[in-house]
Amino acid sequence: MKKSILIALAALVAFSAQGGDYSAYYKDLPITLEQPAAPVIPALTVSVTDFGGVGDGVTLNTEAFKKAIAKLDKQGGGHLNVPAGIWLTGPISLKSRIDLHVERGAIILFTPDRKEFLSEEGKCKPGISASKRTDISITGEGIIDGNGEWWRAVKKDKVSSVEWKDYKRLGGTEADGGKLWYPFNLKHIDNIASDMRAQEKMRTHLIRFTDCERVLIEGVTVQNSPKFHIVPTRCKDVALLGVTVRCPWNAQNGDGIDLMFSQRVLVAGCTVDVGDDGICLKAGGGANALPQGPVKDVLIVDNTVFHAHGGFVIGSEFSAGIQNVVVRRNTFSGTDTGLRFKSAPGRGGKTERIFIEDIVMSDIRDQAIVFETTYVDVPVGTEGKSEVTEQFLPEFTDISITRVTCRDARIGIKAKGPASMIHGIRISDSILFCSEATSEIDDPDQLTLENVRLLTY
Repeated sequence: MKKSILIALAALVAFSAQGGDYSAYYKDLPITLEQPAAPVIPALTVSVTDFGGVGDGVTLNTEAFKKAIAKLDKQGGGHLNVPAGIWLTGPISLKSRIDLHVERGAIILFTPDRKEFLSEEGKCKPGISASKRTDISITGEGIIDGNGEWWRAVKKDKVSSVEWKDYKRLGGTEADGGKLWYPFNLKHIDNIASDMRAQEKMRTHLIRFTDCERVLIEGVTVQNSPKFHIVPTRCKDVALLGVTVRCPWNAQNGDGIDLMFSQRVLVAGCTVDVGDDGICLKAGGGANALPQGPVKDVLIVDNTVFHAHGGFVIGSEFSAGIQNVVVRRNTFSGTDTGLRFKSAPGRGGKTERIFIEDIVMSDIRDQAIVFETTYVDVPVGTEGKSEVTEQFLPEFTDISITRVTCRDARIGIKAKGPASMIHGIRISDSILFCSEATSEIDDPDQLTLENVRLLTY
């Protein structure tokens, strides 16, 4: 009895907020944003080694993580330390009031055995997940590695001949006349589907939190996901601080940070270098998206994006809307596009009160700023096609972009789509140096340019 009382008192008295107060990031904004609340984690600390964990890169630690989390949950929460070593594991499911702390020198490496991720419904669980939890965090200076090369298809035209031979040495299956390689029928890893295309559709995210409140990810490196890396979905009060997200530049669907239907979000001081969109806002496509609510009250500040399809992206699906977003003091170096707004009929919604300022870009392969309402999603192994519909048309509007400096984009500004879908956009006080064309704009009335210098050779 006395022991239970002491545990309860410790849980109540020893709470300490991870990440602290975020108000310093919210000074002098062009609009007022609702700020996220930080998670509150009890001071109790355990180690994965206390529950039989072995960081030798060979021992499977799925049960050790499960037991440690169950113990913390029973005692009201706390910190689960992962010390230096390689911690091979299957999926990890976090519970409320728990911090997963990955120390410097520690690598949480998800097993290449894809069977470990199968749910009873035959779908694949994310590497780290939480659903309908409160006060959760992932912190530290260690690495979380999704072992994504055992999941992803590879396009031959996106790798060198040496890399292509390396893939073929693993076994696998070539398709489309030798243009694609699937990790199906590998030498040492079992399949989890009856054919290569069905298995391709089962790729999972690395970190996905769904319907959670007060979430923090801070300091860690998140890399090599089978699909998207960090995916807060319908979450409230989310902070991503000083996180590094990385994967090969050619990783299929290798999005970095995808904020889906989430509200009161701060992304600050992160470094992203990935195979698809860098920092992306999404709010679903079509009628099913509407009850889930808009992406709202988002601050994206002081981040650096190296390779990505877009540095900051809205779309392609945002039928529930994107509202109250400030993107400031971000650097894009080597992205395919800088500021990317993409959608299509059937996928679109409306943007409201989007403010983008003080952006620096260099070495942009395509457009520095692009609006497109004819986007076509092309999953690997398919040709893709546009949907013909008059419902859920995209409306990119109420967007202010100011003080953008760009050197060596191929094209400065592109707007592809009718004025009914692209309008009310102001770009000001910017200089864009372009290698081929300064602009490709379907209708000059779509954009208002004020003190914008578009230069080329």
